[in-house]
Amino acid sequence: MPKDPICGMEVKEEKALKLTLNNQDYFFCSTYCKDKFLKTQNIQNSCLCSTYPKIYFYKDKLFLIVIICLLLIVISYFLPLFVAFRQNFFNYLKNIWWAVILGLFLGGIIDYYIPSEYISKVLAQKSPFTILNAVFLGFLMSACSHGILAISIQLYKKGAHPAAVVSFLLASPWANFVVTMMLISLFGIKGLLIILLAMIVAINTGLIFMFLEKRGLIEKNKNTQLLPKDFSILEDFKKRFKNYRFGINSLISDFLGILKGTVILSKMILWWVIFGVLIASLTAAYIPVHFFHKFMGPTLWGLMVTLLVATIIEICSEGSSPLAFEIYRKTNALGNSFVFLMAGVVTDYTEIGLLWINLGRRVALWLILVSVPQVVVLGYLINQFLR
Repeated sequence: MPKDPICGMEVKEEKALKLTLNNQDYFFCSTYCKDKFLKTQNIQNSCLCSTYPKIYFYKDKLFLIVIICLLLIVISYFLPLFVAFRQNFFNYLKNIWWAVILGLFLGGIIDYYIPSEYISKVLAQKSPFTILNAVFLGFLMSACSHGILAISIQLYKKGAHPAAVVSFLLASPWANFVVTMMLISLFGIKGLLIILLAMIVAINTGLIFMFLEKRGLIEKNKNTQLLPKDFSILEDFKKRFKNYRFGINSLISDFLGILKGTVILSKMILWWVIFGVLIASLTAAYIPVHFFHKFMGPTLWGLMVTLLVATIIEICSEGSSPLAFEIYRKTNALGNSFVFLMAGVVTDYTEIGLLWINLGRRVALWLILVSVPQVVVLGYLINQFLR
């Protein structure tokens, strides 16, 4: 299947927006990507002829998953069996709605305001400092894993190195300031250990991904721009700021530009998020609570069960933190709590699916192969030495 030259998504020809330029056909997933392509090529849209596909709303993934959720919610008012699902579904939405909206909005801001050259300069260089930059940026982000997905994909589209995107994605949910304070309030000084180990996993994984990219074992980011060695972000920013015209028209134009980027990004992200919430709600509703306490002891088997459970019911970091503390309080296995928090990120089907589609299937598979063993080994060592 052809790939969208802007976002890199594979698209079916019969469902894609087709553009013919210099006797060459280009296929896009949306008008947004087509317009971005024309802008990068300095081509006026009015001079070209585009072929738009027929759009059937009932085949849209977001539409279908929303309908399924709504049907289950409506049924729950007539069949008591589904009441637990409804309660858990609404509880998950209550926990993550703000993070998703914040993540999408920040993604829109990045898309509109941050030039690709800046991302390429900071997060696309083949240097260990690129990984450290990504982890530091992740610490500054106060959005959970669901919200951070939108930002991560936007950074990739802006030219960030796959290794930097992965490190950013691993660091953001657990190493950000908000969750740091929450974990310290729950675990005390041991909360800092969880944060430190999360950052170590993020850095190690990023460095390994740089090695894999060098060996050609993962996909490269085709959105990365080659910059002159003397390119300065500060000087470029001063030039752009000097040429910016302040006024009400500029504010309106900026707002509409951010909103447009947010909407387009939401079409890519939201159906995955809602699908994840659907699965997590069904799991929370119909798997007994005592199962978690009985099978999550401080053993290697307990770690494996924790890994499996975290893979299935991963929710936002703020929502997972109290549950991780409950596991620790009942089992006295801090390593299990660490695995529960981290494995929910590195094995989350929402995250893996988005990486598979946007960064490449090899990136998604290597994320599991590289990060999961680190998490399990660290969890086992914590249980052995900090009980």
